[in-house]
Amino acid sequence: MDKVVQKAIASDKRWRAVYIACGLLIVALTLLMGAFLLYQGSQTFIKAHHSIWEFLFTSDWAPLDKTGLFGGKVGAAVYIVGSLETCLLALVICLPFAIGSAVYMTEISPKIGEKYFRPATEIYVSIPSVVYGWFGMTKLVPLIKNIFHPAMGGYSVLAASIVLAIMIFPTITAVSADAIKSVPMSYREGAYGLGATRWQVIGKVVLPAAFGGILTGVVLGL
Repeated sequence: MDKVVQKAIASDKRWRAVYIACGLLIVALTLLMGAFLLYQGSQTFIKAHHSIWEFLFTSDWAPLDKTGLFGGKVGAAVYIVGSLETCLLALVICLPFAIGSAVYMTEISPKIGEKYFRPATEIYVSIPSVVYGWFGMTKLVPLIKNIFHPAMGGYSVLAASIVLAIMIFPTITAVSADAIKSVPMSYREGAYGLGATRWQVIGKVVLPAAFGGILTGVVLGL
């Protein structure tokens, strides 16, 4: 019996070492990719002598000069601002639906939510982003163009934000549902004992207690 226990302990130690090595390998690969991107990106400022101010706060993007070298302009402000606008508008569109869906799955109808709604929502996570892009290009862009008649056509922050909102909805919903579910039942029972209604319990007890998990879902989804 002692030999069997010793073999089990030795096997456990070996597998633990394998898991640790795999984890360290992932960390090392991540650091290497970050170092590679940092080194390649820094050449814009070291070799081409562009300034960080020019990169962050100007809007002219023409990196190649007349000689074909990187002596042009590298103002990325318009892309940075556009990305921030798209992300913020996507969150404004997505968050009410995502949190509402998470509340429905966990507090309103857990049986239906777990059996039908969660699997249907998680299916969208597996859809490639290129499919969402194709949907935006072929459906949303013409629709926005026909409704608002913008000068640039339908290619807009609104179209990109709607597509991004659809993409991040499943992740935020799933993580938020898990965060709400992890709130101890004693919190709810205490609130009900004080005379709170269901919506008061959800809005003033459950959601504030799950705020950290919901914020994690927002970060992961975005």
